[in-house]
Formats: sequence, structure tokens, C-alpha cells
Amino acid sequence: MTEAEPPRGRDELIASYRRVRDLTERLAEPLSPEDQVLQSMPDASPTKWHRGHTTWFFETFVLAPLGVPPYDARFAKILNSYYVSLGPRHPRPARGMLSRPSCDEIAEYRRVVDGRVIESLLAADETKLAEIVPLIDLGLAHEQQHQELLLTDIWHALSQNPLAPSYRSDSARERALGMDQGEGHAISTPIRFVGFDGGLVEIGTDRGGGFHYDNEEPSHRVWLEPFELADRLVTVGEWKAFAEAGGYETPSLWLSAGFDWVRTHGIEAPLYTRREGSALVGFGLDGERELGDAEPITHVSYYEADAIAAFLDARLPTEAEWETAAKGDPSRGNFVDTGPEDSPLRAQAAREHEGVRQLFGDAWEWTRSAYEPYPGFRIPDGAIGEYNGKFMIDQQVLRGGSCLTPRGHMRASYRNFWPAATRFQFTGIRLARSTGGERA
Repeated sequence: MTEAEPPRGRDELIASYRRVRDLTERLAEPLSPEDQVLQSMPDASPTKWHRGHTTWFFETFVLAPLGVPPYDARFAKILNSYYVSLGPRHPRPARGMLSRPSCDEIAEYRRVVDGRVIESLLAADETKLAEIVPLIDLGLAHEQQHQELLLTDIWHALSQNPLAPSYRSDSARERALGMDQGEGHAISTPIRFVGFDGGLVEIGTDRGGGFHYDNEEPSHRVWLEPFELADRLVTVGEWKAFAEAGGYETPSLWLSAGFDWVRTHGIEAPLYTRREGSALVGFGLDGERELGDAEPITHVSYYEADAIAAFLDARLPTEAEWETAAKGDPSRGNFVDTGPEDSPLRAQAAREHEGVRQLFGDAWEWTRSAYEPYPGFRIPDGAIGEYNGKFMIDQQVLRGGSCLTPRGHMRASYRNFWPAATRFQFTGIRLARSTGGERA
């Protein structure tokens, strides 16, 4: 955890709290109790668990230090995720076996804890409020992460159903599709590469500059050789060219571990997609549909992203290159709370304008950077220190957010991270080249 902004007014803080907490419930609203208990793989969690865990977080890290007793002390074992120092936990792969507490009981748990948090904020003096604010900010950022996970996890669960059900109601689905109708089937422009001089650049962030996670600290200098970054994400049409040229069977395009992964798992297309002649059909939160050639290709592993980049005579950017290019407004992207009823829209085709596009929203962008500590990084004391630092091994950094990410959650220094084989997240590809076009 890091220092947040100077203490805000209570009304503003309470409004932010309610806004984030309410969005979680709106995202869960289209789901039945049967939907909410589904866990389709060990890496995913049931919707009901996400709703409970984010509530347990506030109860544990905000209310408990204030001396507020737990709603139900038994909940800690089933709602604790990976905070080993806080006691025993129910096994993650077995969260889908927890039929109780019920969805209604979790709703009541959320209602009671929300009331206690708001009551504590109203009762705190200025000194205590200054202590609480960073924990509230962390809890809200944590819940926003779980809002995206709630959607990616139920997406995977619904994809296992032969009926290919839609996450949203018909009316919400029609409005969502109407908003971007034609975008996904627009004609994509050729990739243009935007040049950067490189040199000594500064990335990361420091305390006092607004909320951020500890893994974004500290700001530090990195030397970059001159490079170019693609002006948009790789599209479905470009993926088709890779697949039709035998890309999945060409070992020279792949990292060794990646080609082993492709052969072991029989990978022939991104997750949630299948080929039907020349068409690529995808399953999404709005059901099944043909994907347009101009849409970003998504749900690819790091291995696939690296191989596709090689096929296109490029490479993936480093996270320092990506952050150096990310100078725009992170709130202007395509995010989960852009669409009707806060329902996620599918990733859209890049619109025409100059410079590097689609840096924020649409799809998380794999980088070639391993997830590791920045120079001078220190793990915070206490259980909060288990949030990020202990995962800095065997993972790749992703940047930019996706159309399932809450708008206010994103910033240029944000570091997401997943293992190289991950595909159930909304992952996409941006190309980079060292000056001269060589893949290095």
C-alpha cells in the first residue's frame, strides 16, 4: 500500500465508497444465484465469493483496527484470499463448493459492513480520518480489480455451457451492441509505427502523487534505445493471416516453452473462439457472434502474443517503452463503465487519429517485461505487504487496462501481471520495433 492523496472531504470519500461498492452489485445483478456459485477452473472464483471477499477486505483492514467486531468471525476462513499471516484459508480451487453463505446472506453482509464503514468515516476525527483514507483507497482499488475479475470469471464459467448464454439481459445486450454497431466490422487501417527517441527516461511513481499500488514504486530512471510502437492493437484480421500461414505450427516463431504449450494443449486459436471457414466466431459476455477483422484480437497468451509479433516482423514492447508512450488521458479509453447500465462493451476498432491509439481500455497489452521489483522497492510491513510483492516471479507485466476495467482504476504507471499461459483475461497485443525494424 502507498500513501494516498491528502484527506478528502467526508462526503466525497463516502460518495466514492458507495459508487465503487454499488458497481460491484450492478455487475452481479444479471446473474442468478446458480450463476454466482460457479467456479469453472482453479484460477477463477465465483461471483458470490468476489462480493464477499471484497467486503471482508474492508472489514479486516479498515474496521478491525478501529475495534469493530466482525460480522461473522467464521467468514474469515472462506473469504481470505492469500493473506497467510491472517490465518487459515479455504482452498482456492474449492471456492465453488461453498453453497453457504447464500447470495442473500452475502448481500446482507455487504449491507452491514458498508453501514459500519460509513459510520466509522462519519465518526472519525481529522487525525483518524487521515489514517483511514489510505486504507479506504486501497480497498476501493482492490474492489475495482475484483470487478474485472468478476466479469472474466463468469465469462469463463458461462463459456462452459453448451447453450452459450449471454451474461446480460436481452435489452441491455441490444443497447450495448447498438452503441458500437459497425465499429467491430470497420475496415482497419494498416499499422503505423510511431517513433520514440529513447534515452534516459523515468517510469514508475512515488508517494504523494495520488493513489497507486506499491509495485508501481519507486520512480526510477531507465535507459531506452530508440524504438517504435504500433499505433493500434493487433486485429482479428492480422491474427487470421498468422493462423492461415501456419503460425501455430511454425516453431521458429515461438519461444521454446510457448511451442511446447501449443503442442501440449492443442492450441489453434485464442480462447473463446473457433474457426468457421474464413470467419472467427467468438463467445463473449453478449453471447456468440462473428468477430470483425478490425477488432483487436484478444484472449491470447503471452506465448501467442510473442509469436504473432514475430510473424509480423516486430516484438512486444517493454513496460518502460509502453509507459514512455502512455502520455494521454487514461480516462478516455473504452472501459467497463462506458456502456449502458455499466455493462462492458466488446473491444472496439481503433478510430482514426494521429499518434499511438488504444493505450488505455479495450484490451490489456502484454509486454516482454518480467514482473519484478523496481530498484529500491520495499514490501510494506504487515499483511498488506502480501498484496503484490510475493508474486514477483514467473509472471509477465501487462499494461493499459481493458474494456472490463473500471474507468477510474487506470493510470500510466499501473502494472498488471499474469503467468505467460493466461488467456481468460482480456489480453491483447501491441507491436514494437527497435529502430531499423529488427526484432530485438
